[in-house]
Amino acid sequence: MRIHVIVSTVILVSSLLSCNIGNKGNINGERNAGFDRAGMDTTVKPGDNFFQYANGQWVKTAVIPDDQSGTGSFFTLYQENLKKLKTILEQSAKGNKPTGSMEQKVGDYFSSGMDTLSLEKIGASPLKPALDKIDAVKNYNELVAVITQLTQLEDSGLMGFYVGADDKKSERNILILTQSGLSLPERDYYFRKDSATLAARNGLVKYANTLFSLTGADSASAAKESLYVLSLESAIAAAHRTPVALRDPQANYNKMSLAQLELLSPNVGWKKVLSAMHISTDSVNVSQPAYFKALSALLKSQPIEVWKAKVKYDYISGNASLLSKSFSSAAFNFNKIFNGQKKQSDRWKTMVNSVDRNLGELLGQLYVQQYFTPESKRRMDELVTNLQNAFKTRIQQLDWMSDSTKEKATKKLTAFLKKIGYPNKWKNYDDVLVDPKNYFSNAKSASAHRYHEMIAKVDKLVDRTDWGMTPPTVNAYYNPGNNEIVFPAGILQFPFFDAQSDDAINYGGIGMVIGHEMTHGFDDQGSQYDEVGNLKNWWGKSDAVKFKEKTGAAVQQYNGFTVLDSLHVNGQLTLGENLADIGGLAIAYDAFKLTKQGRGNELIDGFTPDQRFFLGFAQVWRIKNRVEQIRARITTDPHSPELYRINGPAVNFTPFYAAFGVKPGDKMYVKPEQRVKIW
Repeated sequence: MRIHVIVSTVILVSSLLSCNIGNKGNINGERNAGFDRAGMDTTVKPGDNFFQYANGQWVKTAVIPDDQSGTGSFFTLYQENLKKLKTILEQSAKGNKPTGSMEQKVGDYFSSGMDTLSLEKIGASPLKPALDKIDAVKNYNELVAVITQLTQLEDSGLMGFYVGADDKKSERNILILTQSGLSLPERDYYFRKDSATLAARNGLVKYANTLFSLTGADSASAAKESLYVLSLESAIAAAHRTPVALRDPQANYNKMSLAQLELLSPNVGWKKVLSAMHISTDSVNVSQPAYFKALSALLKSQPIEVWKAKVKYDYISGNASLLSKSFSSAAFNFNKIFNGQKKQSDRWKTMVNSVDRNLGELLGQLYVQQYFTPESKRRMDELVTNLQNAFKTRIQQLDWMSDSTKEKATKKLTAFLKKIGYPNKWKNYDDVLVDPKNYFSNAKSASAHRYHEMIAKVDKLVDRTDWGMTPPTVNAYYNPGNNEIVFPAGILQFPFFDAQSDDAINYGGIGMVIGHEMTHGFDDQGSQYDEVGNLKNWWGKSDAVKFKEKTGAAVQQYNGFTVLDSLHVNGQLTLGENLADIGGLAIAYDAFKLTKQGRGNELIDGFTPDQRFFLGFAQVWRIKNRVEQIRARITTDPHSPELYRINGPAVNFTPFYAAFGVKPGDKMYVKPEQRVKIW
């Protein structure tokens, strides 16, 4: 699926957040009804820094748990969800459950990974057959054959691919090849010379050295092969597109025949590779052709020993989480360079996430049975419809768009496929074999299931009932290929959504989330897709020019926002998410004004309905990240830091000025004609 989840990828689906989430965010760790008044810092003028006004006291006192990269709203809910899932899994692991039942599979999978004594006993032995096979390789043709085998169990990082809707024929799936092969967050980590980037490259070498040593290499061989890994990945990185360049869907659409693919990348032997991977197709979309051209050249030009080191490293690293603590600790020490975590998470948290990844819709069924009520689904349906109607009105009132383009925009908005809570049709996992005593085998069975499920879709009609996130996920997304907005059950609870809260808080929270995902259908990327998900221009010529001018103003504005002293937000990288934040807030506000509370003036806790709406919005994005996490996100994450996910939309929204009396001279004041307003 084309999804951004937790860690940014090259793929197009736009999710609500892209960060490692973790622990509780309230000052006292307790649930607060409505919004947290104690977390505000009212010594700060709302017009000077609304983030600080709404959250300043919380920021001063909140402590990031050692096993997390940050703390705050998403972290709080994520951790609470982990506890709920742990309870489900522990209950499922007890007693004798019918073989093949949901409870048996998820319970035994959980138990197998919690049996750390067995993992310590077997050490690196599960890796030996594949490592022996790699060591036996004599030339690049044999190497490609081994990579092909490993790819089918998600054990190679060199042939990036997935199956998804053809961007220009959205009703049918196509095999999509993507750039891959890197361990560091993005290409420039291999070339920048600042101290933090040098430390990251040294960290990669150290990590590879440790993995080679753990699998039996002597110190000299491990040191040599770890340098090979960095050298080859640097050569691969030179052919990668930047995160900003990856945001262009037209540039990422390069449909070609197999014969053309063979000419582009002759040393791979694609017909033989695809046959061995049980894929039968006449055409593929090569998203980043330069990568596959370079891969072909490097296969022939780089010494086979260098390639074998890279393939071994990928295999060991990809399986580190399935092995003894020495492997998982090595992976943790490498990853903390980018997330800043002080210690590893408890084992049960790792295993809850593993079950969610590998048996997600089995665990998801058990989750929604216990924790997602029909009333929550009904209320969300109502909210989504209200936001959709508010957005329709905003489109009709735009002063910069022609009537013909407004009609097409409204058609696309009306055609949204809305998915709320959980799938109507659950996935089948009958082919996943689960042994309570063999975690490694269980994970490989799940990988094989995922692979075969995926390749079965090649050249077939798109199943629009498929979900790209599991029900417990604390996130949401828009998928342009399906023109769908998706809200898993995991996010449809406090602090984003709460039946006990007033409309102001809910519309500022989950309402803004809904508006955010809707706006993605009309951001700089989503606006290039029509109502059925085809990459097709539906804009009038003059409208497209005006839209480009307006988005350019957003880029310039966000480029001026400073993070970590000298680092700035990358306005081009974050453009789509910034547009979604700005539009989402406006749409949620309009929908709120249609409610009884929104039309009234009743004070609650001394705040007007509008003030509560904006405070609810600000506290949803109340997040505190470690410096390492922020530094990595600035170059890779299409989302702005949370400070600017609050202050950015606020400075551009006139009702915010009215709600808090923001006036010239206040630090956040922007002249009306300079405010970014698109949707």
